[in-house]
Amino acid sequence: MNKSEERRAKGEGHWQRMALVAIYGWGAALCPSPFALRAQDPALRFGGAIPQEVETVYERGLAWLASKQSDQGGWQGSNDGAGVDGICVMAFLASGEDPNFSRYAPNIRRALRAMIRSQDATTGYLPNSMYHHGFAMLALSEAYGAVDEALLWEGEKPVRTIGQALDLAIRCAGTAQKVNRWGGWRYMPNSTDADTSVTGAVLMGLLAARNAGMEVADEVIDAALEYMRRSTGKDGSVAYAGGFGGFGESMNRSAIATLVAAVSKHKDSDEFKATLKHITDRLEHNEGNYREYFRYYMAQALFQSDYASWQKWNTATARALGDTQAADGSFNNDAYATGMSLLALGLNYRFLPIYER
Repeated sequence: MNKSEERRAKGEGHWQRMALVAIYGWGAALCPSPFALRAQDPALRFGGAIPQEVETVYERGLAWLASKQSDQGGWQGSNDGAGVDGICVMAFLASGEDPNFSRYAPNIRRALRAMIRSQDATTGYLPNSMYHHGFAMLALSEAYGAVDEALLWEGEKPVRTIGQALDLAIRCAGTAQKVNRWGGWRYMPNSTDADTSVTGAVLMGLLAARNAGMEVADEVIDAALEYMRRSTGKDGSVAYAGGFGGFGESMNRSAIATLVAAVSKHKDSDEFKATLKHITDRLEHNEGNYREYFRYYMAQALFQSDYASWQKWNTATARALGDTQAADGSFNNDAYATGMSLLALGLNYRFLPIYER
């Protein structure tokens, strides 16, 4: 039994047990019952054998991340903050690493403690921008219900539980949205303008929190979805800022819009159909800027929306990442780039609730 098979044998049981009590699939809000997922094709839910090139990239990448984590629990780099710590946590969890007893469980717990400590205890803000806030909220949602709180603080005095941190983060997002005339989010909690990239990141965090069993107001989700809808053009292109769609080309933004529509159950909308066509017609596209961000969102958008297209895209992406990974296991010697690159392949494992269809 290879490492992938060992993780799958242990991980499936672990995540299934967690599913029955908290966040299986995308949770009760997006599925009538965890048991309803039994009718799904097991290949979609759990995947098949992990390609060796994926396994090699992932193992080396996780080893590098573990070696670069600080004693305080975070990762230093050009984009360091709670969101990058969250991305790295999800990279570990995505391959089936048990957050309580696996070889990387101490790394996962240390990172979660760092994220919770960094949070503003009054406002709930997870620094250093609303990008970070969204990704950190997403990671906390994936850890909620899976991480044993009795083990989390390892003898230290707890600052707050994961659930308490999530509740604060949700309230911060709602407060920030109230001062934003577009119904979305920008870089800071007090920003009065919005963009679809930041809004997509925060919205994914809120959707994950809701489906982890946390209370998220309908009006907050609905306002953000409406902003994304207004920002989408008939050709599937998505505007960056403002609230009127179709201006400018960005596969990143079209992938984000496809993903949030899919997981919020708006696949019947004209906007979803347009953005999905926009990205599936361009599977060979190589984004010049923000490549890790692009791969991360393309992987999820295609998997949630067009499985056959994801399979083609995944094969090419695994090959590309295998060719560009450094000898030490990193991508660009950077935690953000490494974590995001691994998560672009994380759907091959399908252990996190976020990666269930």
